[in-house]
Order: sequence, then structure tokens, then C-alpha cells
Amino acid sequence: MEILTAAEMGSADRRTAEEFGVPLAEMMENAGRAVARFCLRRYPAAKRVVVLCGKGNNGGDGLVAARLLAAAGVGVEVVLLGRADEVKGEADHPSEQARRGSRAGALSRLRAEAVGVAVLEVVDDAGLAAAGEVMDSADVILDAVVGTGFRPPLREMAAAVREVVAKANAAVVAVDVPSGWDADSTAQTVDGAFRADAVVTFTRPKMAHVFGSLTGSASGPVVVVGIGSPDAAVVSASGLSWTGTAKAIAERARDVNSNKGKFGHVLVVGGSSGMTGAPKMASLAALRAGAGLVTAAVPGWLATVVGDVAPELMVRLLHANVEGSASLKSLDGLEDLLQGIKVIAIGPGLSTKGEASAFARGFVEKTSLPIVVDADALNAFAGKADLLDGSRRVLVLTPHPGEMARLAGMTIKEVEADRVGLARSFAMEHKLTLVLKGWRTLVAHPDGRVGVNTSGNPAMAKGGSGDILTGIVAAMLAQYAATGDAEDVARAVEAAVYLHGLAADFAALAMDEHTVLASDTVEHLSKAFRYRVKDEDGMRWICGVHA
Repeated sequence: MEILTAAEMGSADRRTAEEFGVPLAEMMENAGRAVARFCLRRYPAAKRVVVLCGKGNNGGDGLVAARLLAAAGVGVEVVLLGRADEVKGEADHPSEQARRGSRAGALSRLRAEAVGVAVLEVVDDAGLAAAGEVMDSADVILDAVVGTGFRPPLREMAAAVREVVAKANAAVVAVDVPSGWDADSTAQTVDGAFRADAVVTFTRPKMAHVFGSLTGSASGPVVVVGIGSPDAAVVSASGLSWTGTAKAIAERARDVNSNKGKFGHVLVVGGSSGMTGAPKMASLAALRAGAGLVTAAVPGWLATVVGDVAPELMVRLLHANVEGSASLKSLDGLEDLLQGIKVIAIGPGLSTKGEASAFARGFVEKTSLPIVVDADALNAFAGKADLLDGSRRVLVLTPHPGEMARLAGMTIKEVEADRVGLARSFAMEHKLTLVLKGWRTLVAHPDGRVGVNTSGNPAMAKGGSGDILTGIVAAMLAQYAATGDAEDVARAVEAAVYLHGLAADFAALAMDEHTVLASDTVEHLSKAFRYRVKDEDGMRWICGVHA
């Protein structure tokens, strides 16, 4: 699913009306219906809903939602920022009128059909005070003041109402985008915007929806719903997409006539003195994520410790150096070690002591199988990134910002300053897939496309999370990208990243963000696999999870 700019969203709306014959009034009706449906489902006990409406199309969406909520038996009051006659102006040109839709019609239907709905026009301080009293007793506030086409800052009455909403006890649902938040912003937070507990947007997510923390928490939902625009009307030039769409590959039913060989054999290479847990977690994650077979290759003295993580795990022994990590001698038996292997994951707990880094570089150089490089195997290439070449086989790197800084020869601050640009250029230059972890993990592909991940939460900020991700990525590649097809690789890696974050979301819901361990996400992978990002109402939940 493409990520759009505000201009691209406006273009999609115009094309939908002018080329595909769907008037904006109909799209507005669909948008308002979706908002009303979301509110009824999310807040079934709500008795009073206050709908804040601006004078533009976003306000029209809110008016439709108000009418439908009232028809469903909810007590609804509309607070209109301005006078009703100010939304009745008609465009001079018929095509422009069709494109903009009939806001006056929405307001007249509200008054004619929604019995008991009051419309409060806020034009001065007295109106603002009255609006505050109305919101004091609301269970839910719908923010339909301004939407995607708005450019900050909020002014005058809208800014004043924002401060009233900030103090209200009601849940706030933003229509399209929290008012005052630039839809093209890639910032995590924005000063001067309305607060929101949930967001309902339309057609496609915009930049702010995937990069911003619009609801202030990982569990606050952001949902996308179609309102009539066909796919042909949507054009994105950014090359950015949402990783959750890729999860569809994991929703395919497995062939009933299956065997372990069909789902790939993953080899996890790592482990060292003091870091015995990393290869265990990566191996367990690969097993839980569906790989048919998983073998851990670790220094010989670790065999029993690592093998105990699951009876299904096989273990192969590497020669150890005096520091307790893998030695270069282990490369001598590589052909035997890789017999039957489909995907390699190297790095969890590997260490950089002694010959470990030279071993990692030699291993990557001497193998031609698909390989996921993580942790200390990444650090082995610090200052030697030119050795990373994915042109002859599938190569996936999974650095956090510190590891990325070492690979690229820059500071973490420089990495964070342009995450998308850096990830894209590095992936294209080295012809590999780069998973740049962090707030909104990015999956950059060799062709320049970048997937943006929105699952996950602060519970993942604990040791071992990267090892779990490495195992899931390797397992997904083994199952769904064995041929090395570029599109299959892209989907497999994006699905892995999304599933990892989604499992952590379920773990945090079942437990608490403070108490969740990296290994707890593995226990919730089954919920992540079963979850459908598009619910029965046709809404795609790009943030948060539906019941």
C-alpha cells in the first residue's frame, strides 16, 4: 500500500471524480460513514459525541459522521468553527463544484434528518466558552476541523479550540489527520496539533500517518479506509509503501501435502563467551516463524547450552578461539556445514574478539546462499562496507542506528537525520536489502523502494529483540523467497519486520511494556500470523490492533 503526500492525495481525489465518475459528495458520504462506524465499534458505550467541524471538506466528513451517529441513537452535538452560511458558497465552475462536493448539502441533511442534533456556531469568545461546556460532558470528540490539505499553523478560533480539546476528558478521534498536523511531516511529534486517541484516514496513508506518533502511543489506532477511489487513481512518486501489506504472503494456506523440506532449512551462526542467549533466541524465532528445519552453528563448548532452547533445534559445532568465539579454522568445513541449508543468519552473539570478525567476513565471502547479517557480523564490516555485495545472492542487513553508523562511516546523529535517504542509497549501492531498525523501521530494497513499518512498541527496546528479528527474517526467506526472486524477497523481509512488531504489540497488550522480554514476542507470533490487517469493516489498521 503506497504512502502518499498531501498533493498526491488531492490528485487521487480529483482523478476519482473527474476520470472515474465518483463525485466528491459520494466520497464524503463514504468517509463520514467510515468514521461513524469506527466510533460505534471503538466506543460502544459512548452516549455523547461532539463533532468539531471546520468549514472545508474535512468538516463535511464530520457532518456526515454526526448525522449517521445520531441516526444510530448516539447523542450528538456539532460545534461548527464559523457560521453555517460560510460553508454554503458554491464554486463557479460545475466541474469544480463536483470536485469539492456539496458541503451545504451535508449540513442541510444533518439538520433535516438528525433529530435532536444541535449545531453550535463558534465565532467569538462566547461561542468558544459554550463549546467548552459542550465538550466537558462528551464521551468522544470527533476532530474534523482541518484535514490533509491544511498547512500549519492553526490560527485564531481553531487554535483556541485546540486548547479546549487538550483539557477535555473525552477520547478524541481525528478525521483524516489530527488538525494542525502537516500531512507531509515525517516528524515523530508535532507541536501545535490537536491531540488524538485514534485516527481514521482515507484511501491511503499519508507521510504523517506512518512516521508520526499521531495518537501518542503504540496502541492508539490509525486506520485507513477506502472511500471509492480505484487503484488506478492513486499515484505515488516517493517509492514508499507500508510493510503491513506484505503480510499477505504469510496468510497463504500451506499445501496439505507438505513436509519440512518445503519450508526451508535455516542455519543460525553465532554465539560466544557471555553471549549464549542470542543464537538461542534467533534459532527459536526461526522455528516459531515457520522454517521447516533450524540448525544453530556455535562454538563447540556452547552446544548443550544453545541446544536446550528447543528439542527441535539441531546444533553444529564451530572451532572456538581462546576468547570463546568462532575461529577461522571453522571456515575449512564450510561445504559440509552448508549441506541442505537454504538461508543463513549470521551474527547473533558472535562477538568481535579474536578471529570472530575475520571469521564473519570470510563466511560471508565464501558462501553464495541467501544470508541475513546482523549484530557483530555487521560490526565486522565497519570500515569495510565495500565487501558487502548483494549482486550475486540475496543479502539482507539488519542494523540498528549504531551499527549503521559504523557501516556507513558516520555518526548516529547523521544516520537519524535522513534515515530514508541513507537506507535507500546504501541498499541501491550495495544491491542488498537493508533493514534499518528504530522508530519506524525501514526496509530498503536494491531497486530504491522503501517499506515503512508501523508495528511495534517501546517494549522492544530490550536486549535480544534484534536476534528475534534475525530469526524471523531468515525463516520467512526460507519459506517464501527460496528462488531469490526480488519481489518475493521484498515481501518476505517486509512481512518479517511487520510480524515481529505485531507480535510485540500483542505481548504488550497481554502483559505490560515494562515486563515484556524479547523472547515473549516469540510466544505471541501465532497471534501475529493469525491477525488480518484489514478488518471485517474494510479498515486497514496500520497502527494499533483491532480485536
